[in-house]
Amino acid sequence: MTQKLATAALVLAASVGSASAEKIKFEYWYGLTGDLGTVVAETCNRFNASQDQYEAVCVGQDGYEKAVQNTIAAFRAGKQPTILQAFDAGTADLMLSGEFYPVTKLMADTGVKIDWADYFPGIANYYSSKSGEFFSMPWNSSTPVYYFNKDQFAKAGITEAPITWEGLEAVLVKLKASGQGCGLAYAPSSWIDLEQFSMANNVPVASNNNGYDGLDTTLLFNTTLHVKHMQNMQRWITEGLAKLRTQASGKTARDSFLEGECSVFFSSIADHNTISKLKPTFAWDVQIIPTYEGVERKNTVVGGASLWVLSGKTDDEYKAAASYLAFLATKPEQQFLLENSGYIPVTKSTYAALKAEGFYSKEPYINRDIAMKSLTWTEPTALTRGIRLGNFIQIRAEWQAEVEAALAGQKTMQEALDTAVARGNELLARFAQTYPGKSFP
Repeated sequence: MTQKLATAALVLAASVGSASAEKIKFEYWYGLTGDLGTVVAETCNRFNASQDQYEAVCVGQDGYEKAVQNTIAAFRAGKQPTILQAFDAGTADLMLSGEFYPVTKLMADTGVKIDWADYFPGIANYYSSKSGEFFSMPWNSSTPVYYFNKDQFAKAGITEAPITWEGLEAVLVKLKASGQGCGLAYAPSSWIDLEQFSMANNVPVASNNNGYDGLDTTLLFNTTLHVKHMQNMQRWITEGLAKLRTQASGKTARDSFLEGECSVFFSSIADHNTISKLKPTFAWDVQIIPTYEGVERKNTVVGGASLWVLSGKTDDEYKAAASYLAFLATKPEQQFLLENSGYIPVTKSTYAALKAEGFYSKEPYINRDIAMKSLTWTEPTALTRGIRLGNFIQIRAEWQAEVEAALAGQKTMQEALDTAVARGNELLARFAQTYPGKSFP
């Protein structure tokens, strides 16, 4: 009897010890804010509740740029997170920093399975090496579209949302003639007006196939169709076809659209969920971003962010990170993200399953997969697989500042783009000097 009690006591002690064993914790820093930041936090809760071995400690960083900046500062103090959600503009800098654990290798080393071949090429190429190795894992992915007020279109006799810039200008003219005070709520965006515009219209942003083929790269966007496009944006504002609507002007383009003030605005497909939740009082829909007539349309590329596993962590933390990434890659977790945001599927199998289930034929998801149509319009080419530019965050800022100066009447649009290119080329040269003799893998 005594032996049995002793044995029972040992079993109980072992079970209690196991139950109270601390989970292996790892930090995940994310850049999304607002409703989307809440969704990120919930994915962490879902992961933590799904198993009892690991715990994701998820910390918002108040924006993508701050997430990258804070991580750089944390590295200096030896306190970097295990996983970083970094936006597309930070990709080149992170690639050459060497301070990451390629996710393809991470999964192979930890024995955790992800089918990398299942990822859409237009998404995979942005975050992969030339040989196809994934450096970071695509997650919250998007591409731009334009949103339009169907009721105001109908009042002006417009029956189709055009997919050419010439067609959109004709629509704006009709809207103005119908009494609509604002056709387009315009907010200049490097991501939409420069980067995605250049992809869809098959023109380069920079030399060396947009930087992929070498660090001795120079910007070209002051010599391409982009100049005409930005001059047209300026002319549309002058002619009253569009109004500048930014935070600095007192009202964002999205708010202007939601209030019914302006009939059209451009944004990420990720805004689709937010607009649905805000329940506009009018019928609305989305359309792919236009191209100019005579242009052979190409695919747009992925926006949003990917998940980077950083260097200097323990084996246990890496096992935890691999488990978390695999969790996010599953169909149920991709669907959770899509249902609670406007983002798009990153894998072919999830997209096929959602279509087969009628996901995109139900409110509020109807037509949200038009973003997939834009991303997969053509197979990515050397010019439309993405952009590899060091110091790209600062280059975007230079473009933004100069375009805003032109729109304020301080200079011509050509002068603004010339200056943005000159300053951007200085940033590229500085980046090349930082990594002498190196190239993107």
